[in-house]
Amino acid sequence: MIHLDRTKQQKIHNRRINTAIYEGQSDTIIVEGTLKDERFCDSHMVTGEIRPPFTVHHMIVRMELQLPDLTILDIEVEMPSVPHESCREIRECLEPLKGLCIAAGFIARVRKRIDRKQACTHLLTLVTAMAPAAFQGAWSARIRQPVDPETYAGMLSKLKNTCWAWREDGPLVEKLTNL
Repeated sequence: MIHLDRTKQQKIHNRRINTAIYEGQSDTIIVEGTLKDERFCDSHMVTGEIRPPFTVHHMIVRMELQLPDLTILDIEVEMPSVPHESCREIRECLEPLKGLCIAAGFIARVRKRIDRKQACTHLLTLVTAMAPAAFQGAWSARIRQPVDPETYAGMLSKLKNTCWAWREDGPLVEKLTNL
């Protein structure tokens, strides 16, 4: 068993990834993701410099998605804090994702469209973490109003086999399929 006593052991690093979903224009949603890495200890640099605790990365990705298929219409990147100024040169690296649908296989399609040597690993981490939340947010947006059976069936088909609870041969899918 792992022993962690938060009262005695110093936290040295924290990464937070947060995703929020907002209503967009007509049939769109805006998905905003934030990745923040914070270092809570001094950092000894190879140059001999000692950096006090600081925010290493603070990056924001916003995507406008078309409902119901979750096509990325637009994407933008903001970098309030980066470890090196040259990191900002890669802000446009997610542009090739425009037109891509967030659906099964999304991460593999992201990796196919974006060469890691020409991108920021932190932005790729963030955008792939945002995808499941975007799906949840799209579901929330769609069920704010009554949904016709055909639309509901299409939404349910996208949920199948996304996790244990939504497995195709499970009781939840069976129950909702037979409504």
